[in-house]
Amino acid sequence: MTIKIAVIQFPGANCDLDAVHVLNDVIGVDTSLVWHNHFKEANFDGVVLPGGFSFGD
Repeated sequence: MTIKIAVIQFPGANCDLDAVHVLNDVIGVDTSLVWHNHFKEANFDGVVLPGGFSFGD
């Protein structure tokens, strides 16, 4: 079984693309960048919430 990870993207978030790169290319985990409104928990085994600012403020 392959593990599938979602990196959730919010307005104002940073390092989301870095997280996808590390998980996909360095560690080799199947990772998707998912907009926060489109996230479906049942489709993923794990979630990464990157840091940042609340809606860009």
